[in-house]
Amino acid sequence: MTRPLRFVVALFAGVLLPSIAFAEILSTEEALSERVLGNPEAPVTIIEYASLTCPHCASFHMETLPQITKEWIETGKAKLIYRDYPLDKYAASAAMIARCAPKDRYFTFVSAFYAQQKNWSSANDPIKILTQLAGLGGMSKADVDACLANEALQDGILQMRLDGQMEYEVNSTPSFIIGGKKVTNMSYADFNDLLEDAAK
Repeated sequence: MTRPLRFVVALFAGVLLPSIAFAEILSTEEALSERVLGNPEAPVTIIEYASLTCPHCASFHMETLPQITKEWIETGKAKLIYRDYPLDKYAASAAMIARCAPKDRYFTFVSAFYAQQKNWSSANDPIKILTQLAGLGGMSKADVDACLANEALQDGILQMRLDGQMEYEVNSTPSFIIGGKKVTNMSYADFNDLLEDAAK
């Protein structure tokens, strides 16, 4: 087992046993509702627009976000709102699968997909690998198939991307809105400076 895959197994082991399946996948309305990491009442808001096939997004989630989470989100000073901005059809498919998972497991699925991004995004059959990863989190193949067949969910995710373009002029990933300002990927130190300014 590769180190990244061990990470994914450990990630899912923290939220459920792999053999436990979901009672049911979320409705389209629930699946498209806002996904917030941290206290929804936190004073500082970070809005992230990201694509699950974007290498820079994966780097942010694996390297920078853990420190932001520790210093800002877990302390209640900030929250992160994650919005999908798929750059291709497989990013859209991965986004759909993650949004069909129970809300309390959403960010676990996102983290797992980013951790294994190099493996599934370049595979001959990305959906097969995504289905296997989702299975580690308790989602059956039937659940995945039903989720991917939901055209209203796909339309909603594409609308999320369009809204980002229209409202914030997002045109690349990852893009972040902090204190009303759009910024692109940066070091933790630069993020920290922006968050400090937004907290004033």
